Amino acid sequence: MEDTTLAARLAGTRVILCYGLFGELMAGLRPLGLDYMQRQRAWLAAIGVHVAVARLPTAAAVAANAAKLGEMVLGDNAPAILVGHSKGGVEALSALLLPGVAAQCRGFLALQSPFHGSPVADAALGIAPLRGLADHVLRLARIGDADGLRDLTCATRGPWMEASGAAIRALTARLPVTSLATAIEHGRDIREHAYLPLARWMEREGAGPSDGLVPVSSTLLPGARHAVLPGGHRALVAGGTGRDPIGLLRREIAALLDRG
Repeated sequence: MEDTTLAARLAGTRVILCYGLFGELMAGLRPLGLDYMQRQRAWLAAIGVHVAVARLPTAAAVAANAAKLGEMVLGDNAPAILVGHSKGGVEALSALLLPGVAAQCRGFLALQSPFHGSPVADAALGIAPLRGLADHVLRLARIGDADGLRDLTCATRGPWMEASGAAIRALTARLPVTSLATAIEHGRDIREHAYLPLARWMEREGAGPSDGLVPVSSTLLPGARHAVLPGGHRALVAGGTGRDPIGLLRREIAALLDRG
């Protein structure tokens, strides 16, 4: 779909980008040349789409951030499309289950979101010194605390997903929802290699293929469209060899609109 056509179809609609864990730091500092959702944001603005970033402390508890995101959606009469990466997708899903939020939305696109948790979070928080250090550092950085990390564990996410299953199925029956996963392949981009040891560890632990932080199985949502693409945990939100984050977002937003 051409940009002018997509922009016309999005007239009067807000696209809200929901960052994953540490997203505000990556977007601000651009470490190692990563642009972290900046290309997508700039492209949407350039074609005349109302795009906003949900300004949330990304390491805060999921429920707290979901409540703030829900207020953001309901605070404007314009309908919204939510695009969430990693933890941002988990928070967007939680927000959509709050009263009135889904009715104000035209679609939800989740990118590499650990709806059922990440074994990496369980392992990290299972080590007491690391848990204490993480809590201290996150509080100092003013982006949350260890509660936000605990909300990404399989131990927390599994029961939540089970309890919310009926509500999620009702949501995906009335709102277009897509969840995209990635799985690491021996790569064309050296930045993917940083995720390989964790990906291999998760496979040995029985979690199956992953992007190095989130197993493909964790991205499944009942009733949602699901697809698996190659790459590490930021392959869908940052530029790099073989990546086309703008093309992917263009295609996926158009697909949401087609199903709406």
